[in-house]
Amino acid sequence: MDTITRRRFLTASGVVAAGALAAGATTYGLRDILGFHDEEPAGRTLVLVTLYGGNDGLNTVIPYADPAYAENRPSLAYGPDEVLTLDGDLALNPALKGLHKLYGAGRLAIVQSVGYPRPDRSHFRSMDIWQTASPERPDTTGWLGRWLDTAGGDPRLAVSFEPALPPLLAGATSAGATVPGGTLNLPAGVTSGILTGLGTPSAGESPQRARAAACFADLVRVRDLVAETAPEEDEEAGGDEQPATATGGQAPALDRQLALVTRCIEAGAATRVYSVSLGGFDLHADEKGAQEAILASLDAPLSAFVERMADREVVVVVYSEFGRRVRANASDGTDHGTASSVLMLGAGIPGGRYGEAPSLTDLDDGDLRHTTDFRDVYATLLADVLGADPEPILGGWTGRLTFS
Repeated sequence: MDTITRRRFLTASGVVAAGALAAGATTYGLRDILGFHDEEPAGRTLVLVTLYGGNDGLNTVIPYADPAYAENRPSLAYGPDEVLTLDGDLALNPALKGLHKLYGAGRLAIVQSVGYPRPDRSHFRSMDIWQTASPERPDTTGWLGRWLDTAGGDPRLAVSFEPALPPLLAGATSAGATVPGGTLNLPAGVTSGILTGLGTPSAGESPQRARAAACFADLVRVRDLVAETAPEEDEEAGGDEQPATATGGQAPALDRQLALVTRCIEAGAATRVYSVSLGGFDLHADEKGAQEAILASLDAPLSAFVERMADREVVVVVYSEFGRRVRANASDGTDHGTASSVLMLGAGIPGGRYGEAPSLTDLDDGDLRHTTDFRDVYATLLADVLGADPEPILGGWTGRLTFS
């Protein structure tokens, strides 16, 4: 196809500029990931789900039986008849029906009171701490980026389906790959044959234009794979894309990201780590209904993904940059807090409650005190899922989670 025609089409068609730029900036496209295979299976696969904006952990994993919960949240608290009970002390948010079922089947682990010393309530700084695993001082590399450095540095080993590479996948000598699921707004009358032609390099064109063709083909491929793989959107769960507030930028809906992860895993890709995200949790007012809707958009695709991966060596971890303060604010929302729960599911993860439950009365300036350091979680994932030595990657950290 004539390169001038392609260039004009790319401009007129409304292909999201950020998606095209992100695709053009990465060394590898989706086809490279799907075609990335090792001769021998490398081990388990890690899927990391980042909840941007500071998810309210106390209204996610709910200490409904603790009187201090209702006392501190008169209008925001859930009553015992509203929640999905786990035991006599804890329950899940009513939006988390799929995860509740997985917990009942012994397949969801809830690690309680996870945080780090001297917590920071800034979205940016706290997410930076979680992604670099460096609470003491700023770092320029992510904890999974440092793992990638030790694992050979091939970007295809760690893949993000977010608009930009998250810091956690940036190493000192290497970085993961980004394969964004950009949106295509095509003019009327464009056929599948035309789309195929637009993604086909032309003889004699410059490397830059050939790369533009490849990027466009990748975006088309992503769209088609999502259409084939993603479940139908649940309008009540919210099919719209959510902005990842404060950090992370806008990402495709979680079901679309997980659909791409599904396709790559089922294609036998040798990728060991996938990063996906969901935003919109920075709720300082009228939180109860809004958080419940966002949690529904987490629960449906996540529980479906875990069920589909039941016979595969896949581990899923869900975390946010911090939890929220115990006491509700005057607007029936919650303000930036500290410790929260981390959810773990998948191969080799025994379900149940782990870690010490947080006290709602023995607080640190109104915030929960962490009882499990997040580096214990990371060390366990590095050793047991990725088969790496955690100590050099985590600055000499020796802690681990203990599953009973």
